[in-house]
Amino acid sequence: MKNCFDVVIAGGAATGSALAYFLSASRSFKGSVLVIEKDASYQKCATALSAASIRHQFSTVENIQMSQFGSEFLYGIGETLEVDGERPDVNFQEAGYLFLSTPEGYATLQENNALQRALGAQIVLLSDRQLQEKYSWLNVSDLAGGSLGLKGEGWLDAYGMMRAFRRKAIAQGVSYIENEVLQVHREGGRVTGVTLNNGETVSCGVFVNAAGTGAMKLASQAGIELPIESRKRSVFYVTCPETVNDCPMLIDPSGAYIHPEGEGFICGIQPPADQDPECFDFDVQYQLFDDLLWPILAHRVPVFEALRCEHSWAGHYDYCTFDQNVILGYHPDINNMVFANGFSGHGMQQSPAVGRALAELIEFGEYRSLNLKRLGWERVLNGQPIIEKNVW
Repeated sequence: MKNCFDVVIAGGAATGSALAYFLSASRSFKGSVLVIEKDASYQKCATALSAASIRHQFSTVENIQMSQFGSEFLYGIGETLEVDGERPDVNFQEAGYLFLSTPEGYATLQENNALQRALGAQIVLLSDRQLQEKYSWLNVSDLAGGSLGLKGEGWLDAYGMMRAFRRKAIAQGVSYIENEVLQVHREGGRVTGVTLNNGETVSCGVFVNAAGTGAMKLASQAGIELPIESRKRSVFYVTCPETVNDCPMLIDPSGAYIHPEGEGFICGIQPPADQDPECFDFDVQYQLFDDLLWPILAHRVPVFEALRCEHSWAGHYDYCTFDQNVILGYHPDINNMVFANGFSGHGMQQSPAVGRALAELIEFGEYRSLNLKRLGWERVLNGQPIIEKNVW
C-alpha cells in the first residue's frame, strides 16, 4: 500500500463509504482515496445494529431534505451501485412512519407537517377518528391524531446498503484497508497524516473523521473537543400470535417504536435520561423492555399484550450532546480535517446526502446540491443549537 493519499477517511461504514462512492463517482475528481475501517465485518457498527429506517418527518429543513434525497437514492440504488452486472437490493419496505400525538403535542405535529409538505414531503394528518377507522387494532383513547408518511418512508437492509456503497467505491478505484487510526498528526492548522495500528503512517491531503463512536478520540488527538458521546440502544425482535394488518413504523408519543419485520416486529425505546449514560458495552437492556417498552406497546396496541421477545441486540449511537444533530464539515482551526459526526441515530438514512455533500465540499470547497452549512461547526462554537423537535 502506498503511504500518501489525497483523501483519507477514518471509518468505512455508511457515511464513510457513501463519501468514498460519491468522490470516486465524480468525473472531475482525480484524487486518490483511502478508507480505513477497523472491522471489515462491520458486526459492531451503528449501521449494522440499527433499526434501519428512513423518514421525512423531521422539523428542520436540512434533516427533511437529507432524508428526501436518501429515499430518492434508494429508488435507484440497484442501477446506481451496480458492479459487474450485480445490482444490490436493499429490500426497501416503503410502509411509512406513523407519528402519534396526544392533545398536548398536536399543535407541534401540525406545525411540523406544514413544513414537511412545503418541502414536498407526502405526509398526511389523521384525526383520532380517522386513525381508528384505518387501524382498528390501535388504541386512540388518549390521542388527538397522527402524522402518516405516504411515500419515501419505511425500513430497509442497512447492512446491504452499506456494503453496496463499499463495493461500488472499490470498483471505482477507492482503496480500503482493515486497520485502525491510532494517532492523528497535526502541524499548525493542518492534519499531516495518521498512524495505523500496525505502525504504518499514511499522509493525506484531506482527513475525514467518519469514525462513529470512535470520532471523539480522533478529534481530541487533533486538538478538537467534539461534543459527542456513545449512547447504547437496545433493539428487540418480538412476535405476536394476533394479526396486526398494515402496520407502518409506529411511533408512540412516548418515543417507543415498532415496525413489522419478517414474521414479527422490531421495537425499541430510548432509555430515560437518568438511565442513559455514555456507554460502550453491548449488553442488552432487558429490563427496559419488561418495565417500560412492553407496557407502552400493550397500551397502544392491545393485542401486543401477548408479545414474545424472540431475540435482541444492542448497538451505539454517536450522540451529539449539543443539539442531537450531525456536525458536518471543516473546523475553523484545521483547514483540511472534515467532520461527519454526531448523527444521533440518523446516520444510515442521512448517509447518501451527507456523502454527496461532503464530496462536493472536498472537491469544490462548497455545498452545491444541498446547503448544509448550518450543520457546521459555527453553530457549536457560537452556542447556537439547532432544535429538532422530532429527534426520536
